[in-house]
Amino acid sequence: MPTELITLVAALILAWLVFTWLMRVIHTTLSTALSVAAIVLLLQLLFGIDPNALWQEIQRFGDVLLEGVENLFRRES
Repeated sequence: MPTELITLVAALILAWLVFTWLMRVIHTTLSTALSVAAIVLLLQLLFGIDPNALWQEIQRFGDVLLEGVENLFRRES
């Protein structure tokens, strides 16, 4: 087999693997985005929680989590 044919076959296989991986990433991203949008919509419709209030709670949770990790490292040192 000529070297060019082997290179072509390898390039096609690699392109197919990258394309397949990209399709999986896009599918996962879209399904996650739709799930988050559905949850936010349900919270808004059922409980009257607006997205800004939800975002503030997420930020507050992140702050509490960060503070807990910082306290954990302060105790060890």
